[in-house]
Amino acid sequence: MLGVYENFPASIHEKAYFTAYISNKTLQKALTQTLYNLNNETFKLEEITNPSVPQCTAIFEFGIAEEANFNYLDMEETRRILKIVHKKPFRIMDFFCALRYYKVQDGEKAPLKFDYYMIRFIFGKNSMEIRVFHERGPRHTSPKDIISFIVAKINERLPRRKVKPLHFS
Repeated sequence: MLGVYENFPASIHEKAYFTAYISNKTLQKALTQTLYNLNNETFKLEEITNPSVPQCTAIFEFGIAEEANFNYLDMEETRRILKIVHKKPFRIMDFFCALRYYKVQDGEKAPLKFDYYMIRFIFGKNSMEIRVFHERGPRHTSPKDIISFIVAKINERLPRRKVKPLHFS
């Protein structure tokens, strides 16, 4: 089943609740397009989190779950998801996130160890819950910072800030 990872971990490293002042259909379209646009985009680490490594860049890679696998969120997969969301929004959307880090020194880019996360979005009536599991890596970016960054990027896509935090746990 597209959107749901069969083996999503029960132990969660961060959970956050949000109020959504838009329909689940609109929210899921914005989420999908946001993650697609973030794919392979380079950021300074301080744009995402309080950097533990100076002069570091970070690159996201997202994939959406389909049963026991994840499909890279390329243009074709994004169109497929948007078509499904248009007909009937998901209740749950699971994504894999690889966050690649590179230290820039003397104009050279040296790779550091990457972080790997699984992110679950659960949609309710005017609400969204996000659960993050940090699978492995140095944790240069905390799960809480991943959530905050993604939600900020979703809100940038919308005419007004429509997704507001209730609380982290």
